[in-house]
Order: sequence, then C-alpha cells, then structure tokens
Amino acid sequence: MKIAIFGGSFDPVHSEHVRCAVAAKEALGLDKLIVVPTGIAPHKQWGASASGEDRLAMCRIAFRGLDWAEVSDAEVRAQGASYTYLTCRRFAALYPDAERYFLVGEDMLEDFFTWREPDDILSHVMLAACGRGYGAPERLHERFRERFGKDFLCIPFTGEEVSSRMLRVDLAFGKPTEKLDGGVRDYILSHGLYTHPAIAPALALEKEARREHSYRVARMAVARASSAGVEEGKALLAAALHDCGKYVPSDSPLLKGFAAPDGVPAPVLHQYTGAYLAEHLFHVEEEDVLDAIRYHTSGRRGMTKLGILIYLADMLEEGRTFPGVEELRDWFYKDLNACLYHALRQQDAYLKGEGKPIYPLTDEAYRWIAEVVKREYSKFA
Repeated sequence: MKIAIFGGSFDPVHSEHVRCAVAAKEALGLDKLIVVPTGIAPHKQWGASASGEDRLAMCRIAFRGLDWAEVSDAEVRAQGASYTYLTCRRFAALYPDAERYFLVGEDMLEDFFTWREPDDILSHVMLAACGRGYGAPERLHERFRERFGKDFLCIPFTGEEVSSRMLRVDLAFGKPTEKLDGGVRDYILSHGLYTHPAIAPALALEKEARREHSYRVARMAVARASSAGVEEGKALLAAALHDCGKYVPSDSPLLKGFAAPDGVPAPVLHQYTGAYLAEHLFHVEEEDVLDAIRYHTSGRRGMTKLGILIYLADMLEEGRTFPGVEELRDWFYKDLNACLYHALRQQDAYLKGEGKPIYPLTDEAYRWIAEVVKREYSKFA
C-alpha cells in the first residue's frame, strides 16, 4: 500500500492543491492521500486566517471528488503547535506496513533543513516535492544527500503559482477567485471568512480607480507583512481603509464632530478624515491600524512597523510611476527602514528643488528615520 500525507495550512485550499494531489497519485501510484490541515502552525503567529474547523470543512469540499483522498483532523484536534514530525510519527504508527510519502511544495525544500526534527520526519516518510514542471536543482539534491544521507522525489507537475495569501486579499476586496472551488468560495462567503465588516462599506466611499489603488496597496502590504513582523489582518485592514476619506467632503454628515489639525494642506487632509471614519463610522478599534491610516500620507516621527508598511505600499504600489520607484521597490522587500529613508530623502530633495513647502510631520519623519538608519548601519560599520 502506498500513502501520502499532504500537510499545509490550506488557508484557503485552492485548485492547485487539488491538482498537485492528483499529480502525486499518478506519479507515485498512491492508494491513499491524507490531507492534513495544520492546527496552530509554529511559523504562523499572525494573519487573517480561518479557524481549523473552517479549513477542515473547506478541504472536505475541495477534495470531495477524489475517492482516494481523505481529510484528517489529526493536527486541528491536537493541542499546541503543529509539527510535521509528530504528524509523520502518527501516520507511520497507523500504517506501519505502507510505503509512506510526505507531499510538499517544491518551494518549501530550501526551508526543510530548518524544520523541527527533519531527520525524524525522514525516518518515517520519503519527501515528495510537487513543483511547476522544472524539478529541483541538482545542488539541492546534493545538499539533501549530504545532510540526511537520502534524497527526495520530484513529482512532475506543471502547475500555476497561486498564493493563498493573495487569495485572501482578493476575497476581502470581492475580486474574482477562479482558483477556488465554487463550493469553497460559497463556504467562505457564507461564513464571512478572510474579511472585515469595515472593508466593503469603506471601499464603497471610493471611486473605482481609487478602490483599485487600495487593492494594489493591500496586495503589496500583505505580501510584505509577515516578513516585516506585522499582523496580516491589520495590514489588510489598514490598506483597505487608508483612503476611505479621500472623497468625503468636510461638510459631510459622516464627518460630524471631526476637527482637522491646524495647517493641514489639502492633499494631506484625507489621512485624518480617513482615520476618523475608520474609528467612528466603521468601528475600527485597533489603535495601530488607526495610526497607520492617520499618517499614511505624511508619515510621522516614531512610525510603527505597520505605519511604515502602509506608507510605503501606498507610495510604491505597482500602479505608481515616478523616477526611482523601481529602486525603492527593491528596498521595500529588503529593508523597510532603509526604504523609508530613501523615499523621504527623495521626496525632500524634490520639494526643495521645486521650492515647495514640506509638511512638518513629513520633515520630522525624514529626520527621525535618518537617525534610525544611521544607528542601524553603525552596528555593522
């Protein structure tokens, strides 16, 4: 008997997960595939994720047409963090005489060396990597053989790159999601997953072009959130709402009780009205989200990680075109503080060159981040 364990967050499960499973059955001659959604993933401590029960339900819908596949609640029911070596031990005990495989995405192979107890995993299963038709490089095979004394298998699979993280953004913005099973999408919508009740009404205040801008900001912010140490859900919410005050006139009943700070130029005002609407109309309570909205155009001294993320994503999203934007985007994915410094330095030089005034908060932000970057780089001097 041949079985494969297919672990992952499946948050949400999508069509490429199912296609990978089918490719694995064909390549390995599997009798059974066991889909195991993670419980509490040790590497995933934040994010706009669905509960274990919801992910189990979605996996059962997505794999319902494959009679050789079953969905296991082993990790969801377990207490504590999910570790692959414990899951592999469990199924080795249940299927001691089976030829056992553990199915992973090819992009996870580089990280396998850092997993908890990788030798223990390989003592119970053979690793089978599902890629995109190219196969893993020989250097990685050599590294495996040198480190573990055994190799992994590559499953021929010509799939598409689909990010569950970006699917979550698409769902929050009501975008088409062709990579989701219709039943899975219906489940997500009926259970209100991967969104916030403030997002749809806030986007309704924006013109269509501005909603598309907010969508691009959200994609960029969410793509960088995890590596920046920012909660995905907060990055999504702040990005989706950052421009909600853009087209609300100051005499609108929606802004009753709002008072703008003194000396705010017109292009900056919407950051303050947006934060006011987010708090008083859409009932956003997270202060760091409100702060990110409140200063997303001007910046400020002592910006939070979330604030920097939204400020830069707003400036650098893929629809923006200005001299130096590509270089700043490179910095965005390498070092957010350095990116903010270069962005503000460029803006400062431009305004001075044009003889235009610099908003005081922006000037303070530039001076502050210059100090921060100087301290950071002096550590390595």
